[in-house]
Amino acid sequence: MQLEPEFVEFIPEVPQDGTLYISRKYATAVHKCCCGCGNKVVTPLSPTGWRLTVRGKYVTLYPSIGNWSFPCRSHYYIRRNQVIWSYAMSEQEIDAGRRYDAKLKEQYFETGEVPTDSVEISGLTDWEDGEKPVSIWKKLKRWIWGS
Repeated sequence: MQLEPEFVEFIPEVPQDGTLYISRKYATAVHKCCCGCGNKVVTPLSPTGWRLTVRGKYVTLYPSIGNWSFPCRSHYYIRRNQVIWSYAMSEQEIDAGRRYDAKLKEQYFETGEVPTDSVEISGLTDWEDGEKPVSIWKKLKRWIWGS
């Protein structure tokens, strides 16, 4: 499956299948859930949210999309416009991820800085050749076990 990026000022109320709407003005990307359930997936681009990279006609969202509050509970990545399905996370993994996200937000709003072990998120940027963000799993491991 593939999502075609469409840069817009305002996100449509009813997104179309197969389109990733990106509002630079409002630092948000929206698409319909890739499982086909029809739910609207909103991914805020922020220092503690998602990072969107643009390379020509290709976009990548990082980290993964985990729709834990939807009945489908789908989990996937969007890499170079392609949807890459991931595994079904356990409740324990989901809870650990939520705690980690809360920790990032708390630290960011207290200090104005994102922890050095997290991905620096600048909204709409390009990765330099060979530069890759730290995986969410590596960040979780560091957070849980401190290594």
